[in-house]
Amino acid sequence: MSRSRELQLHITQLEEIRSILNAMKNLAFMAVYKLTHLQRLQSQVVAHIEDNAADFMAAYPDTLQQEHHGLPVCIVVGSERGFCGDFNESLLDSLTTQPCHGIIAIGSRLIGHLESYPYNIIATLSGANVEEEVPILLERLFARLTVLTSEQTLIAVYHDQASNQVKHRQILPFSVPVVVNKNSPRLNLPAEIFFSELLEQYLLAVLHEIIYLSLLTENCLRLQHLDGAVSHLDEQTQKLHRKSQVYRQEEITEEIEVILLNIETL
Repeated sequence: MSRSRELQLHITQLEEIRSILNAMKNLAFMAVYKLTHLQRLQSQVVAHIEDNAADFMAAYPDTLQQEHHGLPVCIVVGSERGFCGDFNESLLDSLTTQPCHGIIAIGSRLIGHLESYPYNIIATLSGANVEEEVPILLERLFARLTVLTSEQTLIAVYHDQASNQVKHRQILPFSVPVVVNKNSPRLNLPAEIFFSELLEQYLLAVLHEIIYLSLLTENCLRLQHLDGAVSHLDEQTQKLHRKSQVYRQEEITEEIEVILLNIETL
């Protein structure tokens, strides 16, 4: 096989790879668009719950939870897929500054790195590939959280797109700034029951927000990496096209020379 045909075969292979990566890039772009909207709405829900909780706690301070003791349990939200750089390693590295009783690891890619770290693993869960899988993930997560004691401190460790950093966020005990409000809220339920249901709604809302934030950051990184990979393949393909043209011109020249020699011989 001539060198120009070998290069054309290689170019075809690169173009096929480029097509796959470009499709993945487009999917990441669509995910970023949808998750940006979902995350913004979910953050508003969490803020609304926290505002109501602050009013309630100011009026009913005796319903505050008991003190939490011991090292916290960390929910570490990693990725289910690749093409997102050191997304998972940076999460586990950040735990060196956060002493913890154990971790609940979310995401197959994150779980694959656990053997290199000396952390106590309480549970491992497959992560969400898309936002539609978040409710299923949270259902499995809540099943794992039921084994924790009521005095256990719970911290979420995840990537925050806004700050572009790994964030350690305390979820339990529930703590919000208490502002003195002259108008106490009127309750249709006993304060203890109201607070228990409020806490349940808050936990569901804040975990939704955290998973959305993590997925958003993951897809932003994936979009960035895939865009760079596609651009690199385009550059390599252009170089190979130019090289193939040079080889083809040399081959044509050689063919002409052979024809001329045959004519002279005749």
